[in-house]
Amino acid sequence: MEQRGADPQHGSVEMWLDVAYGSLLEGGVEAVRILPLAKKLKLSRTSFYWVFEDRDALLNALLGRWKSKNTGNWITRTEVYADNVCEAVLNVFDCWFDDSVFDSPFESAIRGWALQSPEVAREVAEDDRLRIAALIALFERFDYGRATADVRARAMYLAQIGYASTQAREDISIRMMRVADYVEVFTGLKSGDRDLQRFFSRING
Repeated sequence: MEQRGADPQHGSVEMWLDVAYGSLLEGGVEAVRILPLAKKLKLSRTSFYWVFEDRDALLNALLGRWKSKNTGNWITRTEVYADNVCEAVLNVFDCWFDDSVFDSPFESAIRGWALQSPEVAREVAEDDRLRIAALIALFERFDYGRATADVRARAMYLAQIGYASTQAREDISIRMMRVADYVEVFTGLKSGDRDLQRFFSRING
């Protein structure tokens, strides 16, 4: 991916990426077109080429933003220190509740794009593999056998991706009520009150 130098008169990489992101969420990858993006930014079409070599470079940067935010943050949350497996799973649950950690609409849009592009589908499959591997490693750190860790990781991961892919709309209070039960389903253990309190205080700010 080649990005050209930013100029105040032509917008920055982040400005173009932000408007491309919004268009992707609104209308899918076909909505990410140079002229409509330029109009949204009130810039000329030629301004785009001061920042990106071409549309493919913009799309690659958009895919890179998704990888950095959603996959990067997911893996980071699996590696945060935890006293026990329930706390470790609750750390990952931040991705379920905090869009600043894991952007579910972005996830859904990228997966929609992947249905149209074999190249993007391969990228998504690789990121799925990395995220699941990180979850498997989480369970193995707490002495789950490889086969059990694999199944629990997949169940936990596919539940989250199901929420993102179907764009499920569920009252936050209902989801919060289900947290302890989800932890028990995924770990086979009940969460301690302290672990749940830490999680709720973190999510509720």
